[in-house]
Amino acid sequence: MAQYTIIATSTFGLESVVARELRKLGYSDMTVENGKVTFRGNEDDIARCNIWLRTADRVFIKVADFEARDFEELFRGTRDIRWDEMIPADGKMHVIGRSVSSKLASVKDCQSIVKKAVIEAMKASHSIDQFPETGPLYRIEISLLRDKATLTLDTTGQGLHRRGYREETGEAPLRENLAAALVLLSRWSPERILADPFCGSGTIPIEAAMIGRNIAPGLKRSFASEGWPQIPRHIWDTTRKEARDKANNLPFRILASDNDARVLKKARENAVNAGAGDCIVFQKLSFEEFRSRKKYGLIICNPPYGERMGDSGEIEKICKKMGETFAILDSWSFFILSAYPQFQIYFGKKATRNRKLYNGGIKCYLYEYLGPRIKAVKSEQ
Repeated sequence: MAQYTIIATSTFGLESVVARELRKLGYSDMTVENGKVTFRGNEDDIARCNIWLRTADRVFIKVADFEARDFEELFRGTRDIRWDEMIPADGKMHVIGRSVSSKLASVKDCQSIVKKAVIEAMKASHSIDQFPETGPLYRIEISLLRDKATLTLDTTGQGLHRRGYREETGEAPLRENLAAALVLLSRWSPERILADPFCGSGTIPIEAAMIGRNIAPGLKRSFASEGWPQIPRHIWDTTRKEARDKANNLPFRILASDNDARVLKKARENAVNAGAGDCIVFQKLSFEEFRSRKKYGLIICNPPYGERMGDSGEIEKICKKMGETFAILDSWSFFILSAYPQFQIYFGKKATRNRKLYNGGIKCYLYEYLGPRIKAVKSEQ
């Protein structure tokens, strides 16, 4: 099999979580940088990472990188690549791009130059002048950072957060890969009670249930590279079968509640579609009414905040009431994602630690309130 330099991209702040997932999948020699984790792998690894990665955005093949301070350097560097070894003569080529702190600041012009150079290289290799582009899609990305061009092929297609179980969402949905990251950052395990009193369309409890059941997030969707001749169909079939075989039927319960009956209906449907309908208990309940006799539980939630409500006075009331409600659960831990900058003040307690994350384009903080360790408490009794 061919060896590739593979890049798993991520939202800012989640690089270490993606790297942890890759280590669990068996990869060890990785480079972790802002927004990406780079490692080596073959066709099997491309299929495995697309099907299994919960917190990454996309999986790319790195084609080349080189200095590109002007259009001529960009054209020559792109044209000199053996594109015919990666893209068949009938391949459909689509170029996207981005530029940061580079002399070549016009992304549109860079995309045009790259597309022209790829076609010139393909003409020379295939000895033809016209390309039908009726075959599989090859999404080429040109990324310029401080005058260094990096060319990649997108193996994923639609972002990895598109799991395939959610057809409709409530307002301002949380992306699935960020929800999965919250669960992984909390170190939750099925032996521990988990609740989301702001569940909306159910993304956090569903992602947690999929983690608890070891359901691969990419089982119910397709990927751009499934149509590529260099990754045979049997690789995808085998990888999916192995993933299905690794799922379990552990008995556990996740509590999910919201005061909106309409989004709860969607949440139940999403949970069934994800294969997790039997381990999540959905209930129409305001967050102020949440109670539990269980000890050492965990709440992971994404309550309403500024971008979603617009009324800072109402947000402050919610934060204050959350603080009062959660204070009763004195042995529990809380992982609360909020974009409201004064959250800790109105919640009434400083977080044990916090982490800057992005929900879409909104800057948020994950406020972590860690309760007593179970072993430590038991040893004192």
